[in-house]
Amino acid sequence: MSLLSFFKINERGSTVRQEIIAGLTTFLAMVYSVIVVPSMLADAGFPAESVYIATCLVAGFGSILIGVFANVPMAIGCAISLTAFTAFSLVLGQKIAIPVALGAIFLMGVAFTLISVTGIRAWILKNLPSSIAHGAGIGIGLFLLLIAANGVGLVVANDAGLPVKMGEFTSFGVMMSLIGLASIIGLEKRQVKGGILWVIIAITIVGLIFDPNVKFGGSVFKLPVVSGESLFGAMDIMGALNAAVLPVVFALVMTAVFDATGTIRAVAGQAGLIDKDGQIIGGGKALTADSMSSLMSGVFGTAPAAVYIESAAGTAVGGKTGLVAVIVGVLFLLMLFFQPLAFLVPSYATAPALMYVGLLMLSNVSKLDFDDFVGAMSGLVCAVFIVLTANIVTGIMLGFGLLVLGRVICGEFKKLNIGTVIIAVALVAFYALGYAI
Repeated sequence: MSLLSFFKINERGSTVRQEIIAGLTTFLAMVYSVIVVPSMLADAGFPAESVYIATCLVAGFGSILIGVFANVPMAIGCAISLTAFTAFSLVLGQKIAIPVALGAIFLMGVAFTLISVTGIRAWILKNLPSSIAHGAGIGIGLFLLLIAANGVGLVVANDAGLPVKMGEFTSFGVMMSLIGLASIIGLEKRQVKGGILWVIIAITIVGLIFDPNVKFGGSVFKLPVVSGESLFGAMDIMGALNAAVLPVVFALVMTAVFDATGTIRAVAGQAGLIDKDGQIIGGGKALTADSMSSLMSGVFGTAPAAVYIESAAGTAVGGKTGLVAVIVGVLFLLMLFFQPLAFLVPSYATAPALMYVGLLMLSNVSKLDFDDFVGAMSGLVCAVFIVLTANIVTGIMLGFGLLVLGRVICGEFKKLNIGTVIIAVALVAFYALGYAI
């Protein structure tokens, strides 16, 4: 069977050349993830070499899986938002051991896979209000901005009562980060493909010239061998089944359900893969491949995986089939041999990418329906308290609680359903009984 027939390239109005260009474009748009993800997880104590290899493997095999299995032009990688949750909320903030965190990621993959292949997902989508899902997206975006700004010293701890204050504005790292952010925004406006990657490379070169802390070791290639501790198969599933950790699994599953569905629908729409009934062509298989990739994350030892919204860069230049994703996957597997080059990048070069992704996630504000005042306010409460408590689960719990109580107080009983109430009561009980992390 030829590529044309297997991927239905002619049937979808594309060509092999067009699909290859789309694959390269998507790869350039999201390759920054193999730099950012290991850097963030290393801050939480994950062995950087092991995470780099795992991140490349998840993006490589996950993208190939969704391309071959679902035949959609969508690429998979370790989600930046869930990487932040794993590193800064779960491991550093809540002091959860790394193997237990990986166990939670694996369980999230199991649960999401079951949800994707059964009717349970439909029930969850019906009973998890969109306002809370959008609020979680806003909160995670703000959380990313705070993490990136703090990492380069733009925002620092404040001893005067409030949590944070501005750092040293004229420091080299802060200035490079702000210039980098402005550059990414400008390049994205000009629709320069791979703008995020080019900015990371440019700032790294500037660092090599002017920053004595950035040094080139002389090697570009390296065989993907972990010289130190490996996290492959190190997940502690029994530890993740502890009642205190299960809310984390729930938070990961909920985020995956909404993020994956929203991203897949957005990319599918741009690629013209919505059928006459408004359903995504290959959508069910895409969700299954997406969830199975998080199973890989737990096994290999990295952050949860998800379809990247950057896949839209490929569909924007004409990508319409799974060949796009396969090309992206192969390129990520080749990145296994460029580890020294990736680890040369300083934090102030990757911070602009984090800030930009965080800003993009704030667009969820426009998705809140302010005609439904209680729902919109609940979403905003969820968003704000994710940042103020540095905990996604806490924000979700407060959003759910306010939503149910608000509807009861204003008499909007018809807008409530038993599923929403059950989820809200369960979350509040986890906190009230002291089980929450």
